Amino acid sequence: MDLSNVYFVIGTSYAGKSTIVKNLARKHRGIALEENYHDAKLPELDSREFPGLTYTRDIEDWHEFIRRTPDEYVSWLDSTTKECEIVELQMIEELLAKPEAKGKMIFVDTNICIETLHRISDTAHVLVMLADPEIGINRFFDRPDPEKQFLYRLMLEEPDPQAALDNYREILTRICSKERYDELLHSGFRVIFRDEDRSQEETVRLAEVIFGIS
Repeated sequence: MDLSNVYFVIGTSYAGKSTIVKNLARKHRGIALEENYHDAKLPELDSREFPGLTYTRDIEDWHEFIRRTPDEYVSWLDSTTKECEIVELQMIEELLAKPEAKGKMIFVDTNICIETLHRISDTAHVLVMLADPEIGINRFFDRPDPEKQFLYRLMLEEPDPQAALDNYREILTRICSKERYDELLHSGFRVIFRDEDRSQEETVRLAEVIFGIS
């Protein structure tokens, strides 16, 4: 694939990945592949080939999802991320073949891993966005988006809601660990750190400088 017009954004929760992808695409009249864009392929995936991704598609009782131990959850998340990479790369390839994508910048909020990004792209086409790990742990249910509020309601329905919330907090602590943060920080790609005093327009400009676009 010719990825010269494809710009990847990776990073932690609450760092602004989704927002920057949408804002860059809007400003540059490009295409935004937003958070979890691989979900568009979910209905057609084979559960034998993609057991992680299809787990949530085929689940019958969502309470099972929140009852998993932190070890089980993190193992599922890591394997699912690898599956996401396969699907996302296929979708990017399909998009690049479409006439409507010709000559347009494509901004991707991606699950593609650091090692793969180094292999297929370069430091002028990858941006890391980081937020303090404590934000992802402590503010997870503050967001109004339906998925997070759905999970929150499930926990309140459990026989012991506090135990369910404590279990999920431990899951979030594992996901937002310092080790995962440091891996991104030292990935070799340039970083933008979350700053609540910085405007979205200022963040867009920082990203443009990193990507070499204007």
